[in-house]
Amino acid sequence: MDEVQDKPRRGELRIYLGAAPGVGKTYAMLGEAWRRKERGTDVVVGLVETHGRKKTADLLTGLEVVPRREGFYRGREFTEMNVTAVLARRPEVAVVDELAHTNIPGSRHEKRWQDVQELLEAGIDVLSTVNVQHLQSLNDVVEKITGVPQQETVPDEIVRKAEQVELIDITPEALRRRLAHGNVYPAERIDAALGNYFRPGNLTALRELALLWVADQVDVALQRYREQQRITDTWETRERVVVSITGGAESETLIRRASRIAARAGAELLVVHVLRGDGLSGLGPAELGKYRKLAEDVGATFHTVVGDDVPTALLDFARGVNATQLVLGTSRRSRLARLFDQGIGASVVQRSGTIDVHMVTHAEAGGRLHSWLETRSPLRPSRLLNGFVLSVLLPALVTLIGVVLRHELDFSTDVVMYFLATMIVALVGGLGPAIVAAVLSAGLLNFFFTEPLYTLTVHAQSNVITLIAMVLAGVLVALVVDSAARRAEQAAQARTEASLLASYARTVLTNTEPLPRLLEKVRENFALEAVSLLEKQDGVWKRVEECGPDPCGEPDQADVDIPVTADVHLTLRGRALPAADRQVLEAAAGQALLALRQQRMAAATARAERKAEATELRTALLSALGHDLRTPLTSIKAAIGSLRAHDIELSPEDTEELLATAEESTDRLAGLVDNLLDSSRLATGAVRTQLRPVGYDEVVAHALSNVDGSKSVVVDVSEHLPAVLADAGLLERVIANVLDNALRHGKGDEPVSVRASTYADYGELRIVDHGRGLKKGTADSAFAPFQRLGDRAAAPGIGLGLSVAKGFTEAMGGTIRAEDTPGGGLTVVISLPVWRIEERVR
Repeated sequence: MDEVQDKPRRGELRIYLGAAPGVGKTYAMLGEAWRRKERGTDVVVGLVETHGRKKTADLLTGLEVVPRREGFYRGREFTEMNVTAVLARRPEVAVVDELAHTNIPGSRHEKRWQDVQELLEAGIDVLSTVNVQHLQSLNDVVEKITGVPQQETVPDEIVRKAEQVELIDITPEALRRRLAHGNVYPAERIDAALGNYFRPGNLTALRELALLWVADQVDVALQRYREQQRITDTWETRERVVVSITGGAESETLIRRASRIAARAGAELLVVHVLRGDGLSGLGPAELGKYRKLAEDVGATFHTVVGDDVPTALLDFARGVNATQLVLGTSRRSRLARLFDQGIGASVVQRSGTIDVHMVTHAEAGGRLHSWLETRSPLRPSRLLNGFVLSVLLPALVTLIGVVLRHELDFSTDVVMYFLATMIVALVGGLGPAIVAAVLSAGLLNFFFTEPLYTLTVHAQSNVITLIAMVLAGVLVALVVDSAARRAEQAAQARTEASLLASYARTVLTNTEPLPRLLEKVRENFALEAVSLLEKQDGVWKRVEECGPDPCGEPDQADVDIPVTADVHLTLRGRALPAADRQVLEAAAGQALLALRQQRMAAATARAERKAEATELRTALLSALGHDLRTPLTSIKAAIGSLRAHDIELSPEDTEELLATAEESTDRLAGLVDNLLDSSRLATGAVRTQLRPVGYDEVVAHALSNVDGSKSVVVDVSEHLPAVLADAGLLERVIANVLDNALRHGKGDEPVSVRASTYADYGELRIVDHGRGLKKGTADSAFAPFQRLGDRAAAPGIGLGLSVAKGFTEAMGGTIRAEDTPGGGLTVVISLPVWRIEERVR
């Protein structure tokens, strides 16, 4: 007992979790260390990596730091946390950064999280950090998102067992700004990081992973608390949908319907099958596998519970998982059967409490009698069932009254009462129940109240007429009721047809491609396999539009053929349709013809627009050429005219200046002609490339020699970067065009930067300016021909530079894209495949 009491308590672990490097985990951890120190807690720093970040390093000042242990691995010196020294120091709290770090061989433990476990066992509280990409369960997911494999991982269980996990969250935009300002990585790594791992999409996905992982841990903690406190009431902290299946034909419908409910609510979906304790009913292995696979396909989990009382077992499971919604199928029992047993659905609804219950209808609902009645009468099945029940009960009730009050009532009163019973049944149930009631009433009246009593013999002629009149009256009233019901049904059908026609008209009027959508609607509305619109062209039937598998190629192949004109037919395949639907189909066929004509008019309009755009493009070209040709030609003519003038004496300096002006204007003309020729070559596909390994540093140097204002360009391209596979001449033109654009549209007081890096199998060259940049959503249009960035009409150039650069880059098998420069401006990224030694071998 004394040994147990002397054993130190286990320390508490607090983890700061982040979605990516730079979100501020280490900064927050050190802030907590300072707060504890100021409260008088003994805090030491076992290991903190500052990565050159000044604000992090400043927070370390004033904290006691345990000296690290030095070691050598593969000829290099490394430092690791000195676990022995920390244990000897025995602080109350130890600060240990980067929980997923792998120690060098020969260390006390292989992983840093194992070092932390030893500190915790010694009773030392630990503050630590970890990124979501290092969690073992998410490691492969992060690699798929970012394309970067993560070598260092930590088991999820280690993080889950932490007493506190705090998420350090920051928006992707804020993190990219922090990165661009140099607060995360040194300057030489910023561009590569922004263009690769720290792309906005990557950061958004990593942030979502971190939020979901922490949310799951919060949910587990809540569930543990509820179990400890024995709380069974539903707490609607998170939407969770449970769908119960029986294994019947409706189960697939229920799972898919519940999946849509869960998706709209952003909820977790659980599929449960209740197996009775006697084992006499339940899913077979084949059905079980089928529905388990379907559950996985819709993102749900599959569960089986055992219980003799199905409603109780189902509700116990739902409350156990803290479900907020429950999805059930409507009962397959008939209304008559539900008089004796209300069924599982009704019991669950009555006892569900705070859980919302969705009752989903399906084809099996109501039983076979319900389906038969639906097809035989215009009345609702419920009315028919009630009518048949009353056709027996009311004549029996009238007979009972007549027998009991035999001496107080005469024969005429009995006849009226039977007439009344028959009329009531006819009004409620229509023809079938009315005939049953009339025949039964006539028989009972004859047996109990007509001389001779208690026989079916009728002596008096008047009694025969009475019985026949009773049957006829019941039939006539029932016919009126059925006629009214049929008219109501026809009115409802007319409303449905009007709704369908209005829907088809809206489809034709509001969709850009109305014909495919219209055919799809016809297919859905009438539950068909395929719908196609055929047109006879040169004596041969051709499908103008189709939807569904295996559409008809000729009208004779169709189950239903609707001629629109002599040469246009709407053909349906899947089932024969009743004649009542033909009117709607003929209207739909007319709408299809209208949609076809509208589609062809739209195509003609598009062709006209393309011609107009081409005309506008030619106009823009002539306008641009008119300005950009006239300006340098005017300068050349003025310079040559001044040089040839005999009445003007020019100094050597003036002569040199005029010659320089003429040369500069000639260069501008040459560049303009080159861009026009290059654009023409790209348009006709006449560009031929000679790919070979090329270094970015050499090509950038050559490109700068051909660009005015190259003194305003800062180049940071290492000669040690691997070569890229490119055509040196084309790449030089690409870089020169992009540089010329950056110099013309950047800020005059800030230089244009040229930087290079590698990512995966590509070498990326970034040309960065700090000008006005592009409007949001217009990055793609920057590479269209005759576009002037920033809408500067007075700027030189006709807007072909970036267009030619894009064409040449793609011809070399690379890509070029425009990005916003953090802080303002435009960054153009040229990406080409890295040359591998395998290329030389081949």
